[in-house]
Amino acid sequence: MTATYRQPGVVFTDRRFDVPLDHDDPAGERIEVFAREAVSASPGGAERPWLVYLQGGPGLAATRFNGAESWLARALEDFRVLLLDQRGTGASTPANRQTLPLRGGPREQADYLAHFRADSIVRDCEAIRPQVTGGAPWTVLGQSFGGFCATHYLSTAPEGLDTALITGGLPTLDGHADDVYRAAYPRMARKTAAHYERYPQDVERARRIAAYLAEHEPVLPNGYRLTVPAFQSLGILLGMGDGSHRLHYLLEDAFVRTPAGSVLSDAFQESVAAELSYAANPLFAVLHEAIYGQGDRPTAWSAERVRGEFPRFDAEKALAGDDPVLFTGEAVQRWMFDSDPALRPLRETADLLAARTDWPRLYDTERLAANEVPAAAAVYHDDMYVDTEHALRTARAIRGLRTWVTDEFEHNGLRVGGPRVLDRLLALTRGEA
Repeated sequence: MTATYRQPGVVFTDRRFDVPLDHDDPAGERIEVFAREAVSASPGGAERPWLVYLQGGPGLAATRFNGAESWLARALEDFRVLLLDQRGTGASTPANRQTLPLRGGPREQADYLAHFRADSIVRDCEAIRPQVTGGAPWTVLGQSFGGFCATHYLSTAPEGLDTALITGGLPTLDGHADDVYRAAYPRMARKTAAHYERYPQDVERARRIAAYLAEHEPVLPNGYRLTVPAFQSLGILLGMGDGSHRLHYLLEDAFVRTPAGSVLSDAFQESVAAELSYAANPLFAVLHEAIYGQGDRPTAWSAERVRGEFPRFDAEKALAGDDPVLFTGEAVQRWMFDSDPALRPLRETADLLAARTDWPRLYDTERLAANEVPAAAAVYHDDMYVDTEHALRTARAIRGLRTWVTDEFEHNGLRVGGPRVLDRLLALTRGEA
């Protein structure tokens, strides 16, 4: 069943597709994938070629737009757009602490979720494409993890693509998760230093909050246990264009005076709970390291292990001296499955995924080296979430891919500067820039 409705400048149609859970077993279990079709309300909008949008994440639903806004407005000038809720997210068959027990125990849940990586997402796209385009190739726009999926698309099904556009999402082709995090922690330190340079008063504020948490370890209103490492993980905000300002305003009113002394304010606790909870997107945490899994080497809670190689992130040592408390971000760690009530029931499932040693290869370097699909990528300078050097190395490995390296935007450039970013990438693939 489909539903069509109008918003300013755009006609939306909700569509649902039936796809195999395991594309290697098409006669087996089926799941549902939801997508929202967007067509310009202007004359000729319904005759334009198709673009499929793959959201960042993993585990995040496609953007919910209010009419033709941001990058969608620019895309609708040239395309009809399919906004895909990747399997397990949004209105697609959900995968979370409430639904996964239907699969059985942790082992069955882990085996199920092993089908929720880029390889299965791309095969969903190829199963859906003939129903949408009539078999014609389409353009893919991949943001962040969506860019990882687009790179896999170029590796495995380039015949389905007319053009590939990637924003902040060129993955390492052969690096292990350990390599990803060894590159990430120095970026986190730089982002923290830049934040403290902008807001020097936050150095003492962060130390005071961390010291309080080390002594009290409160439970937030949603049941989240706020430990010092959890507080440090608020640094995930620092990878966004407005993230430093948001973190600053979060820290400035952390304490209130009460008859029992200074305590963390209700407002601070509510805001922190909203930032740290994975209730809305649990697959981001559960699959975060699995997206790097290739071959027989387990990811084995890489971010947590590698963090030990960077002692500057030890808040206890920082508080014992005069050093600033460093923030972290884009690093899912095992303690999160103890702290977050939305993740606790999935702890054993996540352990099994971290120990898995049979991940298929995601990227075909020979095929990428022979690529013939016009492709372009926006690479954000010192992107906190995707290492710039890894991204540029991958760009050089994809024949014909053109890059736009910029520090005009942070990782969320497509959201805050969408028309400009999309304009630039389209110009690159069309030989106009």
